[in-house]
Amino acid sequence: MTDILMPALSPTMEEGVLAKWHVKVGDTVKAGDVIAEIETDKATMEVEAVDEGEVTDILVAEGSEGVKVNTPIARLKDEGGTAAPAKAEAPKAEAKAEPAKAEAKAEAAPAKAEAPKAPAAGKSADGGRLFASPLARRIAAQNGVDLKSVKGTGPHGRIVRRDVESAGKGGSAAASSSAPAAEARKVQSLAQMGIPDGSYDLIPLDGMRKAIARRLTDSFRDVPHFPLTIDCEIDGLLAARAKVNALLEKDGVKVSVNDFVLKASAMALKAVPEANASYSPEGIAMHHNADVAMAVAIDGGLITPIIRKAETKSLSQIATEAKDLAKRARDRKLKPEEFQGGTFSVSNLGMFGIKQFASIINEPQGAIMSVGAGEQRPVVKGGQLAVATVMTVTLTCDHRVVDGAVGAKFLQVFKAMIEDPVTMLA
Repeated sequence: MTDILMPALSPTMEEGVLAKWHVKVGDTVKAGDVIAEIETDKATMEVEAVDEGEVTDILVAEGSEGVKVNTPIARLKDEGGTAAPAKAEAPKAEAKAEPAKAEAKAEAAPAKAEAPKAPAAGKSADGGRLFASPLARRIAAQNGVDLKSVKGTGPHGRIVRRDVESAGKGGSAAASSSAPAAEARKVQSLAQMGIPDGSYDLIPLDGMRKAIARRLTDSFRDVPHFPLTIDCEIDGLLAARAKVNALLEKDGVKVSVNDFVLKASAMALKAVPEANASYSPEGIAMHHNADVAMAVAIDGGLITPIIRKAETKSLSQIATEAKDLAKRARDRKLKPEEFQGGTFSVSNLGMFGIKQFASIINEPQGAIMSVGAGEQRPVVKGGQLAVATVMTVTLTCDHRVVDGAVGAKFLQVFKAMIEDPVTMLA
């Protein structure tokens, strides 16, 4: 017998949601077959079998949340074999296997008993299983939307946020036994600060929000950081962008201001390699390439997919790749290697009208750049008052790696490229 364990799909993953099984008891699988879908704090990923055999037990039900890494989730019988001969041939292994078997069954029993309560899976109107994302379930609970009456448009018919919001607007707000309305619960820490019980609805933290809270708290507390701010005039960039997009129109590619920012950041990192570095107790890592991560807002949090070797790519390549990564990020379809790592980050809130802000460093990167909205402002040129389109950027630096002079030098190079985009082509 072989236990299939809850996989660690990223270095920081501690638990996940077993969103969907692609096999059932009695099925025969071989290495490479997709057997399940796991939701992590960042994405939904398919899990492949690494062994061959017949599925004898499903130990964790679909929709179970908080499944710890390395917990047995299913069991295989070696193809063509039985449990008895394996025990006879390996008595020592049997002694170790029996407690594991008992433990696995003990874990399986509550998982199966709790399955009807699992938020991710219930029964649809026709009696079949009902699948919904954690965010969709929370929104449904808050608005009294009956998930059984909602048609899912996500992967494999899964109910996602837009489905619940559409159903809510359409008036499908029957009370649901499988997704009860969220009840206000007393939180001691809030009560101690004078916020009375019953004056709020408490939304449980999902895996993504927990990970964001933990990582950013650690970064803000442990990394000695400082901001550097500079204004860039982008009228020349806007004119260049219009020309570039006219040339790329036949290819269906549209370059954004943020694509210029990503390209300029990468080239500035190569021009000032001291800024393209990470701190570690063993020493400072000087990165060979500018792997630029871009912050993307998704349901329930954010994620930073990475443009690898961005300094080697054209604006059209960056635009195409950024659009694809952003879409798959919102669909939670990114692979771990597409959002883990990176040497530098860019966070752009200009589309929301934010003029200026400073981001928290995304460890182990040495810096992150925050980009505000481009807006017309009065400027002085040659002693005369004029109007220019100005964009404010703030570089937050890890002082253990990027000193003030290094950060200032990086911003000087970045500003020159943004204000005269032709220099990016040199």
